[in-house]
Amino acid sequence: MNENLKAFEELLNIMDELRLKCPWDKKQTFDSLRTLTIEETYELTDAILKNDKVEIKKELGDLLMHIVFYSIIGSETNDFNIADVCKGVSEKLVYRHPHIFSDVKVANAREVEENWEQLKLKEKGGNRTVLQGVPKSLPAMIKATRIQDKVRGVGFDWEEKEQVWDKVKEEISELEVEMKSGNQNNIEQEFGDLFFSMINTARLYGVNPENALERTNQKFTKRFNYLESHTMGIGKKLKDMSLEEMDVIWEEAKQFDDN
Repeated sequence: MNENLKAFEELLNIMDELRLKCPWDKKQTFDSLRTLTIEETYELTDAILKNDKVEIKKELGDLLMHIVFYSIIGSETNDFNIADVCKGVSEKLVYRHPHIFSDVKVANAREVEENWEQLKLKEKGGNRTVLQGVPKSLPAMIKATRIQDKVRGVGFDWEEKEQVWDKVKEEISELEVEMKSGNQNNIEQEFGDLFFSMINTARLYGVNPENALERTNQKFTKRFNYLESHTMGIGKKLKDMSLEEMDVIWEEAKQFDDN
């Protein structure tokens, strides 16, 4: 037997055994596992951001365990099992890659994405509208990115990426106007419009906005930790220092940024 299949079979057997005999595993449901799956997904994301291959492997295993667990629960009510899950995704991949498994020709990855979105709309039981497949519970930044990817797939996009800068400037101007008016509801709305435009700009220039912001979060945290530890080392407290004094140490912290 192929080593990959053997390893997968071993996992299936272990999970079946746990579901039958372990008190904790026996009581789990789709709903009880849902939040745990979200947590595992974020742990995988953390490992990917750190480029920690050992942790990536570990977290992938945890997610795979969850997929098997859901499939076992589905099989108990005769709704679906792991074979159905595998067959379903295999059929979808073949159908949505006609340039590989049929005679469709594509020139680049962009055309592959456009075909993908068009085929999704044609699938029986699939999404009836372009944005129907975007999960409502996604974090706002990721949701904005997915919305923009989806509409691009059907041709709703700038002809030239440089055109987006006029939109960004327009949103900044509108925000400045509302900031002066003091209408909090309008200010929030214009902030949202500006964020959406900046996320769109990132997409057009091949930048993942979530990754970009997280890198800045990590950089700021590293610098602030340096500021805090340095201040403690000289026997001072941050709240007793002026902003100018903190800025001097902050500038020192920059030399430790990753290049």
